[in-house]
Amino acid sequence: MTTLFIRLPARADSEGALARFALVADGGSLVQQGEGALRGMGDAIAASRHVVLILAAADVSLLDVKAPPLSPARLKAALPNLVEEQILGDPEDCVLVAAPALVDDGTRTVAVARREWLEQLVKSLLAQGARTVSAVPAQLCLPIVPGNVSCVIDSDGITLRHGVYHGMGLALEGSPAVALQTARALAGEAPLHLYVDAERLGEYQALVAEAGPGISLEAENWAHWIAGARSSTLDLVPGLGSAGAPARDWKKWRWPLRLALLAVIVNLVGLNVQHMRLKREADAINANIKKTFTAVYPTAVVSAFPVEQMRQNIDRAKSGMGQITSSEFQYLAAAFGEAARALPRPVELASLGFRDRALTVKVKPETLDPAAAGLLKTSLATRKLTLDDTGGGVWIVRSAGESK
Repeated sequence: MTTLFIRLPARADSEGALARFALVADGGSLVQQGEGALRGMGDAIAASRHVVLILAAADVSLLDVKAPPLSPARLKAALPNLVEEQILGDPEDCVLVAAPALVDDGTRTVAVARREWLEQLVKSLLAQGARTVSAVPAQLCLPIVPGNVSCVIDSDGITLRHGVYHGMGLALEGSPAVALQTARALAGEAPLHLYVDAERLGEYQALVAEAGPGISLEAENWAHWIAGARSSTLDLVPGLGSAGAPARDWKKWRWPLRLALLAVIVNLVGLNVQHMRLKREADAINANIKKTFTAVYPTAVVSAFPVEQMRQNIDRAKSGMGQITSSEFQYLAAAFGEAARALPRPVELASLGFRDRALTVKVKPETLDPAAAGLLKTSLATRKLTLDDTGGGVWIVRSAGESK
């Protein structure tokens, strides 16, 4: 994927503006560069992962304001009041974005641009297929040269940078000599590091030699703008709110959504068919159970749980014949007593209860052996009984065929 960098001239519009552009691969190599109308860059815009607008310095003002310590949301809401004395017109008609604080005295740099103009530019790029768009001031894309003021003089005018978040621009028409004198005056007493078009480098070398010391000269190239734009943390597009967000294209999701809906419908139909089949099988099994129960006990009324009813009838029949089942109190208590007597350390019972075909044994804590439960489980398993240790010296003994 590539990133498209577009350098806009001052007061550029979204239709016929001629802008310089550079298409850069993710690795940093320059794929293509040139100049063209913004509305004619549709193919490059749609093919790029990200579009970066480098706004002319004359179109973006950088203001220093005193701001109290506020959360990002509250600072955004307070910005119109903080800058209203430094701008002409209504702050609501401007995009206001605060830069990160660099000092502790509350001073913040705020970028100001005309909202309607920037919104048209961003919407034009989004309409041509841009995935994401950011917009950075050109003055903050110039290299920072320690102890110097960075300056570009080109056909768009003069662009200066004299700090991390400080810079300005001037749309100037005139001779190179006038432009150089203006840039030198704007730089004040600081040395000037000047960037000019490569084809005009010789002309400016002669002018710099006449101007005297304090000016260094270098050819302008896309590497400076790209590096500066990538390192900039002051993006004006978020200041547009939802107007700067790309509209989601649901058309390309039409068939995937249809397929997903079809898959859900197929699965729901399959689940219902499976449920109906299992329900028929369950009904058939219940009917057979009730038929068997009715055949054995023709006069009895079949309950909702015929299997349990059958087991109870069998137990009562065994009891009537003098037999004891493994789920009766006498059997469970006798089996537990035999197993407990075989323990290396005898236990003393605090209580003994019987409910729901299960024997509940509570042991006195002072006689409880941590290994006793394991030994009892092994001993009772030979009698087809289970023991559950619920903690606190409470054991539950039941027949292995009984559910918990």
